[in-house]
Amino acid sequence: MIRSADETAFIAAGNRKRAEYIKTGIVTLLAVIFAAIFLLPIVLTVTNSFMSPSEINANYGSIFATTQKGGKVFVSKTVNLKLIPDMITFSQYFTVLLRSPEYLFKFWNSVIYVVPIVVVQLLIAMLASFGFARYDSRIKRAIFFLYIVMMLMPYQVTLVPNFLVARFLNIYGGRWAIWLFGFFSPFAVYLFTKFMKRIPQEVMEAAAIDGANEWMIFTRICMPLCKGGLASIAILVFFDYWNMVEQPLILLPDSDLHPLSVFLSKINTGEISLAFAVAVIYLIPPLLIFLYGEDYLVEGISYQGGIKG
Repeated sequence: MIRSADETAFIAAGNRKRAEYIKTGIVTLLAVIFAAIFLLPIVLTVTNSFMSPSEINANYGSIFATTQKGGKVFVSKTVNLKLIPDMITFSQYFTVLLRSPEYLFKFWNSVIYVVPIVVVQLLIAMLASFGFARYDSRIKRAIFFLYIVMMLMPYQVTLVPNFLVARFLNIYGGRWAIWLFGFFSPFAVYLFTKFMKRIPQEVMEAAAIDGANEWMIFTRICMPLCKGGLASIAILVFFDYWNMVEQPLILLPDSDLHPLSVFLSKINTGEISLAFAVAVIYLIPPLLIFLYGEDYLVEGISYQGGIKG
């Protein structure tokens, strides 16, 4: 049977659509599988936070068991990962929020450390990045290159120098040992400079010709065009310091000053049941910030500079 050209084109178009549907279905299935794998720890943390301590110990106690000498016990049986508790209880949240104020103290320690670091680091980044983006010189390029080198260095490499500097400045063991080195982190300066450089120089020069001084150019042109980048950097800096562990362990010998992230990194046998509830409380601020600033984060990443018409 001989088909006409229209019939052949129609069949070919149908085959292409069928192939696209199959491809879309496969990609969607893979995305769902990977999303389920990545979300499984969070789901387990939330659901297990409503389990009783006895049920949690029965399911996961073998992982954290130790010998009399303090060594780890070989786990001979399979750990039982349960998504649904046998009986829902709020006893862990009651203990964390009411009976044991130390967890709330550590939570507020995290807030006290992170919020000033984010605010001051953004202020420094805004002013420094304007200078890097607005003016060009060999000294500026050398300084910016040093920023890149410092940013590429792992924080673990600078822990010992920070410890020595903190001892020299007599701030070792206090909150300023965390604040000072967080204020002058090079990450925000580097990233915000990249956002600032996307603004065309012609826009700044036109404003200068119209009589705008440097402060007006900075506040009325650069900052409104970089709001997305500013929000993106604030979110990233918050996540970075909200999860810090090494800095408090090295610079704060007093455990009462440790943030909640340090407690979560040192779970022991007697606190397994509380760890899930503490982890859920610990996840709330980053989750709310991400949900609120998701659009700003995407806008900051995709922003290409210039003025919208």
